[in-house]
Amino acid sequence: MGVENSIRLIVEQVLAEMNKTAKGAVACSGTSQQPVTSEEPAAYKDDYLDDLTGIDLQKYLQVPKPVNPELYQDMKLATPARIGVWRTGVRPLTDTLLRFRADHAVAQDSVLGEVPEKFAAQYNMVPVVTKCSSKDEYLTRPDLGRLLDAENIEILHQQCAKGARVQVVVADGLSSKAVEANIPNLLPAMIQGLNSMGIAVGTTIFVKYSRVGIMDVIGDELKPEVVIVLIGERPGLGTAESMSAYIGYNARRGMIESERTVVSNIHKGGLPSAEAGAHLADLLKTILDAKATGVNLK
Repeated sequence: MGVENSIRLIVEQVLAEMNKTAKGAVACSGTSQQPVTSEEPAAYKDDYLDDLTGIDLQKYLQVPKPVNPELYQDMKLATPARIGVWRTGVRPLTDTLLRFRADHAVAQDSVLGEVPEKFAAQYNMVPVVTKCSSKDEYLTRPDLGRLLDAENIEILHQQCAKGARVQVVVADGLSSKAVEANIPNLLPAMIQGLNSMGIAVGTTIFVKYSRVGIMDVIGDELKPEVVIVLIGERPGLGTAESMSAYIGYNARRGMIESERTVVSNIHKGGLPSAEAGAHLADLLKTILDAKATGVNLK
């Protein structure tokens, strides 16, 4: 008899003994056994507990009888930081701890999650992937997230316009949720704004497992005047949907960080995505006129 069969036999014997014991207990108590139903107890139903992540912490006033309620409320509204959360003894309240763990889980999901495969096609982007072969390698080898292999460079040359004034790059970065949440409103608003100013936009590229420095490679290969990388930023406990825009004039291999212009905190609690798109279009016009980014942009 194999090991699996032996284990199965033991389990069946144990379950049989448990069943006998349960029936005996029912008989001794003088009550009839209740029928088994598939309905979950109330405590396990989906609508039993509130979704803690749906509560706006800036409007959640937990301190009982504050000395200055107006100041307390103003302080909470001024920052997404966890202030005024109160305590039980020296410990945080249960809902405070649970919300912390829930937000931490959301942040982890965003870092480890993947942008859907159909996303690039949905927005007419040319998809390429860096030299990272997996999310684990992406997190442990930042250098590979700045590079493309020969096959993906060839994809750029075959499918993307060269010499555009503005080359748009969408990168998953450290937050897949940021890309999914912001690109649907940001990208159309930005491109529409650029088109209205007569600025030619190249073929939008989506780069999987990407770091900001990927703009240097794309700049060298396609020779646009400006490259803008819309990338998901590292999530925090305040939001997992924050995106930044890194812009480089004459982007090329060897470009230093101080030559890049950055617009950060693009999310619903910061700079809203549609507004960010319009702002970035105006900023790109300014950059093209000045022919500079970063510390060189006056």
